[in-house]
Amino acid sequence: MTKARTDTIEKPHVVIAAGGTGGHMFPAQAFATEMTARGWRVGLVTDARGLRYADNFPAEWIEQVPAASVGSKRPDKVLAALMRIHAGSNAAKKKMKTDRPALAVGFGGYPSFPTLWAARGMKVPIIIHEQNAVLGRVNRVFSSAARYVACGFERLDRLPASATKRKCVVGNPVRVPIKQVRDRAYPQLQDGGMINILVTGGSQGTKLFGEVVPEAIIQLSPVMRRRLMVVQQAREDQVDRVKTIYAKAGVECLVQPFFSDMHERLSRAHLVIARSGAGTVTELCVTGRPSILIPLGIAMDDHQRANAEALEAAGGADVILEADFSVERLNDLLEERLGPNGGLAERAAAAHRLAPGDAAGELADLAESAAGVKSVATT
Repeated sequence: MTKARTDTIEKPHVVIAAGGTGGHMFPAQAFATEMTARGWRVGLVTDARGLRYADNFPAEWIEQVPAASVGSKRPDKVLAALMRIHAGSNAAKKKMKTDRPALAVGFGGYPSFPTLWAARGMKVPIIIHEQNAVLGRVNRVFSSAARYVACGFERLDRLPASATKRKCVVGNPVRVPIKQVRDRAYPQLQDGGMINILVTGGSQGTKLFGEVVPEAIIQLSPVMRRRLMVVQQAREDQVDRVKTIYAKAGVECLVQPFFSDMHERLSRAHLVIARSGAGTVTELCVTGRPSILIPLGIAMDDHQRANAEALEAAGGADVILEADFSVERLNDLLEERLGPNGGLAERAAAAHRLAPGDAAGELADLAESAAGVKSVATT
């Protein structure tokens, strides 16, 4: 719920640190939109990759800073990374000294490190938000300094014991178009009617999905294939091949490298095949759609597996580990789920029960509490 401020601080300023991927940037954008609506000024510090998602970011200013991981074991690479982090921290500190914020909020990823490091040194209050079911490495570093450790899931592995009492489950803020699908009913499945399957792999899943999913689907019975409408995200170099496979098998399809109307695609889907990034899992819960999730095997700290297991435990998803993701395994599961006793509607309801409430609003409440800014609800 949007709130109107009644504080004595005129136009408080929050610096948001996020970047690297849409998984960090989209929740940050939703939070920024809420803070702007409450009368706050918003600044964004990100890196070159984060800028790709910043076109519609509601910030008064956007600062690009150097960021790097120190995960390498080579001394020269470690030194180079430390130098970039130092340069990024100095850039963030310079910006914050010019326009001192009341609060810094980090959404994880290496680009958030320089800003949070600078904020801690300047004694600016810090909040961190973790989208995944495993606390990320940068957020782990700052969990002891953060006023609140906000998180997207009840499960939060790798949380230091010292930060347990400051853990606040708020959910993952989602973009407005996804929120608008929240109250749309799961599309009714009718005997012999069409079944809509959405396949979305993200930047690190489309290649594998383009190789496995079509081959698994065409092994379904001819009767079942004629009932399917497959909407699939595929790499540009795979689009023609995937279309040809479906066409030869009599499967209606729409195959593209990118879909700008993902909220509409989700609203029409009876079943989703996807990776299990925090944003994807949250959107499946908000829209109430059953899924088959294939966690990215190389994900940091195996966080996608933890995300998927949270939804699987609630009965809203099936999980196939990447090492087990084969044509045969997927085909067997599709036969089960698309059959008369597949339980798709029940699994949709289970996913929907995990949907967060007003995640952006709850996170904004924490932000104002940490900064000492009072608000009252509008009537």
